[in-house]
Amino acid sequence: MTPDELRAACLGLNGAVEEYPFPRHPDVSVYKVEGKIFALSTLPATPLTVSLKCEPELALRLRAAHPCIVGGYHLNKRHWNTVTLDGSLPDRTVEEMIEDSYDLIVAALPRHRRLLLDWPGERADREGSR
Repeated sequence: MTPDELRAACLGLNGAVEEYPFPRHPDVSVYKVEGKIFALSTLPATPLTVSLKCEPELALRLRAAHPCIVGGYHLNKRHWNTVTLDGSLPDRTVEEMIEDSYDLIVAALPRHRRLLLDWPGERADREGSR
């Protein structure tokens, strides 16, 4: 996955924005939804990495299965993974991890915010309650 593909995967999610909030680290791209971070990356870095939120048990399983996934760099390692995008994981797997990170953030938002985002998880909840 290239930096442009990573950026596109993050910004392709409803309501996602890219910010550069760290004056001491101006190359760090932070991807947010409703003001909450779901991904961080230094796009010009080699190797390219991305930090993503993850359910704690899944985070441990992913780290055990894939050497390119480690506890979140400078983040709460219980809830964040840092993934080195060295080609050892298929792009689709990385995209799914980005979507999972986004979903964890959106699921915690108030219902009216989820509805405004037209979040697929909210649609699934509505259809399941019929």
